[in-house]
Amino acid sequence: MSDPGRKDFSTKAREEITPDSTKSTQDKVKETFTDTTDRLARGIQSDESKSTGQGTFDKTQRASDREGHGGTTQSVGDKVKGTLGLNK
Repeated sequence: MSDPGRKDFSTKAREEITPDSTKSTQDKVKETFTDTTDRLARGIQSDESKSTGQGTFDKTQRASDREGHGGTTQSVGDKVKGTLGLNK
């Protein structure tokens, strides 16, 4: 089970398994929006305040994002924090 305010693991898995060719445009837009907001929440919330399952899932997703986006080491949340001047 995911942390409150985060995209549920089962929802994420179902979206990943379902081929894009079978999804409506509305479903694709919704997925893009919810994925983006979940990534922002993932980056803003510290790993120490996450449940064990959420923390593990987020670490896996960050690694996947880095690999899929040219090896950047900065998360979306880190970029948002930097833009807002919230970095430590």
